[in-house]
Amino acid sequence: MLKVAILDDYQNVSQEFVDLKKLSGKYEFKIFSEPFLDEADAIEQLSDFEALLIMRERTPITKNLIDNLNDLKYIITSGSRNKAIDLEAAHKRKIIVCGTEINFNPTCELTWALILGLSKNLKTEIDNMYQGYWQTTVGFELKGKIIGLIGLGRVGSQVAKIANAFGMQVIAWSENLDLDKCKELNVLPCSKEDLIKTSDYISIHVQGGERYKDCITIKEFDQMKKTAFLINTSRGPIVNEDDLIIALSTNVIMGAGIDVYEKEVDEEGRIGERRAGRVASAAPSENGTLSDRPPSTIAPVEPMQAMGEPPITIEGMGQRVMPKPGRQPQARPDGY
Repeated sequence: MLKVAILDDYQNVSQEFVDLKKLSGKYEFKIFSEPFLDEADAIEQLSDFEALLIMRERTPITKNLIDNLNDLKYIITSGSRNKAIDLEAAHKRKIIVCGTEINFNPTCELTWALILGLSKNLKTEIDNMYQGYWQTTVGFELKGKIIGLIGLGRVGSQVAKIANAFGMQVIAWSENLDLDKCKELNVLPCSKEDLIKTSDYISIHVQGGERYKDCITIKEFDQMKKTAFLINTSRGPIVNEDDLIIALSTNVIMGAGIDVYEKEVDEEGRIGERRAGRVASAAPSENGTLSDRPPSTIAPVEPMQAMGEPPITIEGMGQRVMPKPGRQPQARPDGY
């Protein structure tokens, strides 16, 4: 019976997509829903498995890992490519490596969910509503704004089509930009510097790997508009996370919608804790919004001083609002 390890299934959803019981006669499955502490821990726990089913790049399949898993014969990754697998090491061991088909539609949909959530201040308004407030911010209009796409492949092309439908101006850059595709999609090709400086929204749709690692750093953030939003649904390392946090906390840009991280889980097993309040939430700014209106009635934590009652902290937002006289914040319903 082939021993199969399903790695990094943090949500325990693999059994919802595959009926493992039907395969139990030929395969012995074990699901790892927690991250490994380090590579040594991975080697110890995976030592007797013959096949690894891996979730994207969550656990790097390095040469050292491959060389120390003596029984390993198969590596199957979700998606058609995975730069975290050392293919040369696998080839030397004659390990079969393959991937699955991939559906690009959800990534495009999520990109627009983040753009719209930021533009209309959805998280802020939802959180404030449960605190007992109503209409505390003013949203931004998309029509006529410039969206810069870093990458115009299968996902970037879908994003461009929807941006055109919203009446936005679409520009694009990548190291291998297809000019014929730009013409077909009514997209203006430009340099990376021009895209960074002129875009109201910057959305990333290039592959991970060394080519685009740290494509966005503090240098690029300093060149962006103060009212710009950054969207990353591609790969975490494309954006330098420390620089992103600096840019958001100092109001260098208006906000960011982030779906991917360089490291999803820290050494203590906490997911995204250091990034709370930075995902899909508009950071207040004193420099106006894309519609040239005051950005929000919500102020940053640091300069806010209470007058009488203490300010209310919105959990996970990193922002505060002043209580209105005679009104108390409402508790969220169970399960929200």
